[in-house]
Amino acid sequence: MRRIDVIAIGFGVFIAGGVVYMLFQAVGFDQISAGIWSQALLVGGLVVWTLTYLLRVAGQKMTYNQQIQDYKDAVLQKSLDEMTPEELEKLQKEIEQQ
Repeated sequence: MRRIDVIAIGFGVFIAGGVVYMLFQAVGFDQISAGIWSQALLVGGLVVWTLTYLLRVAGQKMTYNQQIQDYKDAVLQKSLDEMTPEELEKLQKEIEQQ
């Protein structure tokens, strides 16, 4: 993620907090209650986002892990492409024996 993306997301969250605060006031909450509930929603959203991040880390579904797997697959495919038909046949027999 680029630096400008992080700034834009932070600014968006800031604006969303203000909009939620104004919506709570429009519904009829006083200033203190609207502030508390808008902060509670923003903190709850942050906690949920953090949990989804931790789940992706635990499940190894991060971009880095996917790039490593793609690289390993490409290296394996290249070595298979460079094998002669005799070598491929020998490899296939070894795999069938196991």
